[in-house]
Amino acid sequence: MLPEIKQLLELQMIDEQVADATARLVRLADECKRIQRRIAEEHASVGVSREELSQLEHDSRMKNLEVDDLDMQIRKYQNRLDVGIISFKEMEDLRVKIECERVRINQLEDDALSLMDAIEAKTRDQGETESDLTVKEGALRGQIADAEREIEATNTKLDELTSERKQVAEGIPSYLVGQYASLHAKLAHPIAEIRNGTCTGCKLRVSGNTTDKARGEMGVVTCEHCSRILYIG
Repeated sequence: MLPEIKQLLELQMIDEQVADATARLVRLADECKRIQRRIAEEHASVGVSREELSQLEHDSRMKNLEVDDLDMQIRKYQNRLDVGIISFKEMEDLRVKIECERVRINQLEDDALSLMDAIEAKTRDQGETESDLTVKEGALRGQIADAEREIEATNTKLDELTSERKQVAEGIPSYLVGQYASLHAKLAHPIAEIRNGTCTGCKLRVSGNTTDKARGEMGVVTCEHCSRILYIG
C-alpha cells in the first residue's frame, strides 16, 4: 500500500471521529434542551396546581363574605320584625324572606365547608407536589450537568482531533489532500478498498486494469464509478 494511501486512511479515520464527536455534541445539546423543557413543564404543572389552590381560597373567601352579608340581612329583617311598627302583610313578607335567606345561608355554609375540605386536601397535595418538584428538578439538573461535562470533554476531544488532523494533512501532498477534500464533501468515506474486484464504497466491480494498478502501487487509483480513491489491503 502506498504511504500516501496510509496517510489518507488515517485522515479518513480522524474525520470519522470528528463526525461522530460533532454528532454527539448535537445530541447532547438537544438533550439539554429537552431536559430544560421538562423542567419548565414541571414548573408549569406546579404553577397550575398553585393557581387552582389560590382559586379555591378565593372562592372560600367570597362564599364566607356572602354568608356574612346574608346573616346581616337576616338580622335586619329580624330587627324590623322585633321593633318595627309594620302591617301584618309586611310582617308575613319579612318572615318569608327570613326563611328563604336562612335556607340560602345554610346552603352557602355547606358550600363553604366543602370548599374548606377541598382547600385542606389541595394544600396537602400541593405540599407533596412542591416537594416532588424539588426532587425531580434536582435529578433533571443533575442530568444537564452530566451532559454539559460530556460536551466539555467532547469539545476537548475535537480540539485534539483537529490538531492531529492538521499534522497528518501536512504530511500528504497538497493535491491529494484537495482531491480527498473534494470527495469527502460528497462522500462520508472517500477511501475504499478493492475487495474481490469490487469497490467496497459503491459496491460496483472495477476493471482489471484498475485492480492491477492498485495492486502494483502504480500511483493513486480511483474507482471509475464513484471516483473514490482505491487501495488493496
